[in-house]
Amino acid sequence: MSSSRRLHSVNAGRASRAARTDAPGGLTGIDKRPTGGPVLVTAPGPKGVGGGGLAGDAVCDRRHHGGDDQAVYAYAREDLDRWSRQLGRDLGAGVFGENLTTLGIDVSDVRIGERWRVGEELVLEATSARIPCATFADWLGERGWVKRFTAEAAPGAYFRVITPGLISPGDPIEVLHRPEHEVSVAFLFRARTTAPELRHRVLAAGEALHADELARARDWAARAG
Repeated sequence: MSSSRRLHSVNAGRASRAARTDAPGGLTGIDKRPTGGPVLVTAPGPKGVGGGGLAGDAVCDRRHHGGDDQAVYAYAREDLDRWSRQLGRDLGAGVFGENLTTLGIDVSDVRIGERWRVGEELVLEATSARIPCATFADWLGERGWVKRFTAEAAPGAYFRVITPGLISPGDPIEVLHRPEHEVSVAFLFRARTTAPELRHRVLAAGEALHADELARARDWAARAG
């Protein structure tokens, strides 16, 4: 394990008003801010019922966010820094709505089914890529944001919780298992968006996929035939 792989920050959000959201009451939890530690991370329950995996983190639109297969969202500090340079503005940890801002690891290269140990106890498994939405675009306030984010294909990764645990900023990240298939979160993202020719290959990630992505991959494979 590289000693440079670690948590830069652990981020949680409170419900706030959003101009563009389908969530009940017009609320969003995208405004996430760094917290101190330790923070407990657990499996929140099925999609539509369970919220986020971090204690104290608001998930307002549970039809599209949260649940066991999207319990935790991670994004790399290095990618935030690159966006900061491109946009000409400071982007603080949590600004993309990520729960974990990482250092020293290419989050978008994480493969579906890859497992991390974060801190001493928490074990996470990658399930899917973040797909940008209108709420995200409105929050960033950048013209053409969905198109720009999509073209960059550095979406960050959603994880399920395999073993719950407490985490704090600075905790090490250890890659416990990296599958041999080719389906990274960036690969899945491109299959969903700009590169449909990849879709028949997504099923190689198998049941580690988010349940919705697995159903979609099976449909793609059937169509490819």
